[in-house]
Amino acid sequence: MPKEKKIPLRMCIACREMKPKKEMLRVVKNASGEISLDFSGKLAGRGAYLCNGEGCVKKLRKQRLLHKTFSCEVQEEVYLRIEEEFLAKK
Repeated sequence: MPKEKKIPLRMCIACREMKPKKEMLRVVKNASGEISLDFSGKLAGRGAYLCNGEGCVKKLRKQRLLHKTFSCEVQEEVYLRIEEEFLAKK
């Protein structure tokens, strides 16, 4: 019997649901402190995961979830840029 491949799960920082990593968006904070969306999932830095849905992306800004996740002050422009990048990708 072949061994079943384990699917990596990640928790969405907005809705707290566990989902397969491939179905989620990764937000990354690199060594210089820049925060951006990581569509490839391979950028270096501290990552946080979001559901690939508009509701969770909007909740991210409304509740300022990146402040808690990355333990630093996050500018409003960062949230707006993430929303724009997400909507442009859709």
